[in-house]
Order: sequence, then structure tokens, then C-alpha cells
Amino acid sequence: MNPGTPSPPAAQVAGERRRRTWRILALALVLALSVAIILFQDWWVRFRTYGYLGLFLITMLSNATVIFPAPGLVLPFSMGAVLHPFWVALVAALGATVGELSGYLAGFSGQAFVEDYRAYHRVRALMQRYGDGVLFVLAALPTPLFDLAGIVAGATRIPLRRFVLWTFAGKLVKMLAVTYAGDWFLAWLRM
Repeated sequence: MNPGTPSPPAAQVAGERRRRTWRILALALVLALSVAIILFQDWWVRFRTYGYLGLFLITMLSNATVIFPAPGLVLPFSMGAVLHPFWVALVAALGATVGELSGYLAGFSGQAFVEDYRAYHRVRALMQRYGDGVLFVLAALPTPLFDLAGIVAGATRIPLRRFVLWTFAGKLVKMLAVTYAGDWFLAWLRM
């Protein structure tokens, strides 16, 4: 510190330290959850026997991984052939949206672990240029880039309500396509 520079008040330093600690803890929680979901896939796939509740839980968990891909479209595809495709899509979209909050939280807590990647900066530039539409499009596509969009949304402090709205809309479009494809595929097999 320079001799002529006044030091910040102790309360300000303590507040910044507390915020940094919470951000680190939130980031550690999101990463630990992602690793646990990957390591214990065999265990949580058992929820599929619980119908719509199992579907919600599995899609939530498969979308809660950040950066690490987890299979999340197989169950809605197959359940769309057994249960009503619209309701399967709705439940799966709700579960996926709740799961994607982990990426938002990771970005909100501190995007430092991905900000060195070119893809992060591309997604951030797209979101700055086109806004919420990027969230919708990336949520509707079967691509892991949505994790980066969630991180960018949290890092840039996009209001949570807007993030959830556009994420749900995109996930619903994707899940409708997947579940109706599953329904069509089963009908085609029966011919």
C-alpha cells in the first residue's frame, strides 16, 4: 500500500471478505454436486420408476451438472412413448430449469473458472448483443453451451426471474420435440 493512500474501513474489508467466502462456498457446492451426479449416475437413475416425480428428479440432476455433460434426454424420449408427451415435456422442462440454476449460481458466485475459455467470451458477447433470446435458443438446443449461458447470466447478474423464464421456455420447446419424437418412434415401431 502507498503511504499516502488511506486504507478502507474495517467493516468494508470484512464485508468483502464475507462475500468472497460465500462465493467460494457456492462455487465449491456446485462443482461438488456436478462431480457427485457424474459419480453416482447408476444410483439416481433408479428414480425413473417413480413416474413424473422420477422424471423431474432425473432431469433436474442431469441439468445440474456444470460443464460436465450428463445424459438427460433419454428418459423424456422414452417416457414420451409411454405417458402423455405434453405432460412429460412439461415436467422434464421444469426439472431441467431447476437443475440449470446450478450454472447460474456458479456464475453468480464467480465466473473465474471459465472466463479464460474462448467459448465463455463468445457466449457472453452473444448475450450482450442479442439478450434473452440467446438463453432461449441455447436452452432449446441439445448443446452443453447452455451451461456457459447460465454462468454468464449469473456473472452478469441477469435477474433470476428472467433467467428462469427464458430457460424454461427453451427447455419446454426442446422437451416437447424430444417427447413427441419418442411417442412417434414407439408408434412407428408398432406398425
